[in-house]
Amino acid sequence: MSPQQLKNSIWLPVLLLLIAMTSIQGGAALAKSLFPLVGAPGITALRLGLGTLILCIVFKPWRLRFQRSQILPLIIYGLSLGGMNYLFYLSIRTVPLGIAVALEFTGPLALALASSRRPLDFLWVVLALLGLVFLLPLGENVSSVDPIGALLALGAGALWAVYIITGKRAGSQHGPATAAMGSLIGALVFVPLGITFANSGGWALSLIPIGLAIAVLSSALPYSLEMVALTRMPARTFGTLMSLEPAMAAISGILFLGEVLSLVQWLALLAIIVASAGSTMTLRPAKAKIVPVNENRE
Repeated sequence: MSPQQLKNSIWLPVLLLLIAMTSIQGGAALAKSLFPLVGAPGITALRLGLGTLILCIVFKPWRLRFQRSQILPLIIYGLSLGGMNYLFYLSIRTVPLGIAVALEFTGPLALALASSRRPLDFLWVVLALLGLVFLLPLGENVSSVDPIGALLALGAGALWAVYIITGKRAGSQHGPATAAMGSLIGALVFVPLGITFANSGGWALSLIPIGLAIAVLSSALPYSLEMVALTRMPARTFGTLMSLEPAMAAISGILFLGEVLSLVQWLALLAIIVASAGSTMTLRPAKAKIVPVNENRE
């Protein structure tokens, strides 16, 4: 296939999206590997601070003009963006990466299904609930998932849903630059918080290049690739492919962190993936805008 044929092919945006998901989960795995040095709060501060710096340099959010009615949604949008990053990193201290991402995915999945009334939609609800039952530590013989870590991942998912709702109201006409402004707002709160609770003895200038790598892998590169992919494929196809992210996270955890999931956990993770993909594929056109987007996460 020639470069021009590849450019016009449906496989190009699919490939870009797969690279973006791999980049995000690779960045999360790299971040988790540094937890022993400065702790999850410290890595969150480093990743969010440097990621925000990159986004601000690229998109220059200080040039934006927002209406008065958009100010409160913008503030909530930024705080939810920073909060879901903070809670997610706290969760993967004790929860395998794939499971944490699957639990986090329940936030936008619940949002997508919140107004559903068709019988088929309840199938996705049942699948998602089954996945949660077997991922959460609800009994001694279910799965060995840390309950605090699981709750933190679910909290990150809830903030992701808030992020989606407020993002639409905060200034969607500004496109990616709105995410840069939101990231700046979140960084003003969660970077100092992360530094406060970091392992102070682990800070060193040698962490800056690694922090930049995490920021690029988790924000700059995947966000850019997703924007290209989204302009070349239907939003429904985009959302369906994004549903593969928990599996990508699990594979990343296995390859880079040595995390191993049980068969029950894999089946539970698969149930959540199928529920997310199914709900996206069967959305009615009027609701198709509520699509889980991996914008500036983790």
